[in-house]
Amino acid sequence: MTTQSILLLVAFLAVLLAAGYPLGLYMAKVAGDAPVRGLGWLQKLENLLYRWSGLPDDKAMGWKSYAIALIVFNTVGAVFVYGLQRLQGILPLNPQGLGAVSPDSSFNTTVSFVANTNWQGYGGEQTMSYLTQMLGMACQNFFSAATGIAVIFALVRGFASRSGKSIGNFWVDLVRSTLYILLPLSLALSVVFMGEGMIQNFSAYKEVTLLDHVAYETPKVTADGQPVLDAAGKPVMEAQVAATQTIAMGPVASQESIKLLGTNGGGFFNANSSHPYENPTVLSNFLQMLAIFIIPAGLCFTFGSMVGDMRQGWAVLAAMTLIFVVMTAGVMSAEQQANPSLQALGVDQQASSLQSGGNMEGKETRFGISSSTLFAAVTTAASCGAVNSMHDSYMPLGGMVPLLLMQFGEVIFGGVGTGLYGMLMFAILAVFIAGLMIGRTPEYLGKKIQAYEMKMVSLAILITPALVLTGTAIAVMVEPGKIGVANPGAHGFSEILYAFTSAANNNGSAFAGLSANTPFYNVMLAIAMWFGRFGVIVPVLAVAGSLAAKQRLSANAGTMPTHGPMFIGLLIGVVVLVGVLNYVPALALGPIVEHLQLFIK
Repeated sequence: MTTQSILLLVAFLAVLLAAGYPLGLYMAKVAGDAPVRGLGWLQKLENLLYRWSGLPDDKAMGWKSYAIALIVFNTVGAVFVYGLQRLQGILPLNPQGLGAVSPDSSFNTTVSFVANTNWQGYGGEQTMSYLTQMLGMACQNFFSAATGIAVIFALVRGFASRSGKSIGNFWVDLVRSTLYILLPLSLALSVVFMGEGMIQNFSAYKEVTLLDHVAYETPKVTADGQPVLDAAGKPVMEAQVAATQTIAMGPVASQESIKLLGTNGGGFFNANSSHPYENPTVLSNFLQMLAIFIIPAGLCFTFGSMVGDMRQGWAVLAAMTLIFVVMTAGVMSAEQQANPSLQALGVDQQASSLQSGGNMEGKETRFGISSSTLFAAVTTAASCGAVNSMHDSYMPLGGMVPLLLMQFGEVIFGGVGTGLYGMLMFAILAVFIAGLMIGRTPEYLGKKIQAYEMKMVSLAILITPALVLTGTAIAVMVEPGKIGVANPGAHGFSEILYAFTSAANNNGSAFAGLSANTPFYNVMLAIAMWFGRFGVIVPVLAVAGSLAAKQRLSANAGTMPTHGPMFIGLLIGVVVLVGVLNYVPALALGPIVEHLQLFIK
């Protein structure tokens, strides 16, 4: 790692901690029953929403009722977003006259945004109208993030409860998470982004004249659109000259803020956060990374506050941070090394103030290697999927780091709510293993961990690896799966593995070499996204309900402390061990083999 990389990482974590702590305490108040002081006008709006909608805000829910309400709400949202895309061509706020999205792409996109994945098999500015972006994608960015926050609130109540059946009310948690957390933060961040140069308008796309005309060639086609072939059967090319360029417009700043704060990740533009209108400056780039991590980090302090022991929140945050620092150092170091294949050709990448040689392929010169690799680690650790560089162009070991961060289960900070409840599943597994080793009934935060909890924890942890490995295996065996791979061999396998890892873990980033906008991948990845989201949430809520019903026991001489270095080390070991053991064979076939091939002459 360079000095620049170390300073950037230290500064990022320092700002994150300074901002995350007060936000975490505030979110603990939002999760409580009492009104948040100083926000009486929001309380009135909240009560008005309950009256207008007829939501049962005064009804305590068990875990089954909570889960049913959650799934019904998200299913209704999915139907709405699907219809919006299919009817896009006849709806307003469509200055470019974009037509309806195809059925399989609409299905994939719908599941993607409802599941907080935001995987995109399409170019945003060429496919989605302003209305679809705002009413469909942006609304689901809020609702899917609020759903994740609601689930972690329910789980923490299960730990904090002193023998009760309720884990809260889903509708209240959903509304309060949106009104009190996501909306205010998004509004503030949107204003800052606009100040940095991010666009926010409803204008039609601009046609501008190029200062220098661009000459290029395209395949010649017949009147019916078929390619013209020469005697050798190759396409006949014809010269073209581009004198103008179309500049996409749109309400970008408002979309961008919730995309990042909600760890959603979908880009308004196809180039995502490497587009100058979506990420204009070095400061906006830093703020984007901070926005991705701020709520997941803050929720650790929310957890500590709600269970009455802030040390528990610090312990979980420490485990997340240590793994994150090691993995970030890995990707930074890998990308700051020269590519042996280019060295063999005598190609030298010039160093500058933004970069120190290394692998600049696929990275923005505005940000350089340090900011690009930190962004890659942040977005894949946090289940976000926004990208400011092409992960497909990383060195094999550099590309393996984002893969591993997702394959850990998106618990290294993770998505909004999802990261913490995933890490708490690993914490329960860790105390269970410790209990087996010392011959005591395992406890966590005064709640006994028994057979039922371990069955649900096992489901929550193993569902995503099963989806990833099964989907990858099918894709590499059938022709529709293989035909979308642009690169042969180990790297092509990595592209498929990355796609299913990203989908099942609800991340949304991609190795760009895979042509995934096909009926096969649209359907297969949608299945992985749906069950990777709700197949985990239901067991987590079952654990919450079971823990809520148990008496909270007082600590005694035989209770294992779950806030000290020993537990932090055990928790890190369990997370790394489970993640590595699940995926070692697949990683060996992909990035590890590709790395070794760099040195084979």
